[in-house]
Amino acid sequence: MSGISSPTIVVASALLAAGIATAGYFASETLSKSHTAINTAEAKGLAERRVRSDLANWTVSYRVAGASRAEVPALYALSESHRDQIIALLMEAGLTDDEITEGVVDYRYQEYRDDDQNLVDERHILAGSISVETSNVGLIPEVRGKVNRLIADGIDISNNSPAYRFTGLNDIKPDMLKEATTNARIAANEFASNAGIEVGGIRSARQGSFFVRDAGEEYSDTQKIEKDVRVVTTITFYLTE
Repeated sequence: MSGISSPTIVVASALLAAGIATAGYFASETLSKSHTAINTAEAKGLAERRVRSDLANWTVSYRVAGASRAEVPALYALSESHRDQIIALLMEAGLTDDEITEGVVDYRYQEYRDDDQNLVDERHILAGSISVETSNVGLIPEVRGKVNRLIADGIDISNNSPAYRFTGLNDIKPDMLKEATTNARIAANEFASNAGIEVGGIRSARQGSFFVRDAGEEYSDTQKIEKDVRVVTTITFYLTE
């Protein structure tokens, strides 16, 4: 040590002290961050609503058929008559012009041949459709029952299943997210109470997707007028002793 000059010793001591101080700073930061991470709790909050569909889409299909091409003009006139009967019934039941849309009439030709490829029969088909879109969803089940009566009048009708939709999700989102967050805090409080600590502020939050399903169903979302809306949020809370 006698060969080392005093300035060298001073510089070395200063560097050593700075290294110890820096090491202490990072150790302190690490411990602090570790302590913060440990003192958090993640909880999920569920919110559900039973809502009513506010939009219905429904299509009635009809068709006429003949055995020869010569019948097509008469078939077209018959198709128009059937269309008018269906629309008259829809309006009589309470639907309006704005809610009813006439589709185009499609022509289809089918032929049937025997094993020797001889033509044994042919069908000339005119098929049309009428679409309904209405916010008066409660009217649709009643109207569908009335449309079926036209079958007794000899009209070939396909009374297709309507699609019921809920379009007011944005209106209920804020309240549902608030409820889900409250329920997450309740779950976190239960956890903290058992551990003898308290729940503080929110560290982070993740909003889950909103799901709209037919009431009581797991997958379908257009078959029933009544719907279930569901959202789950994931909240990380700080915990305090």
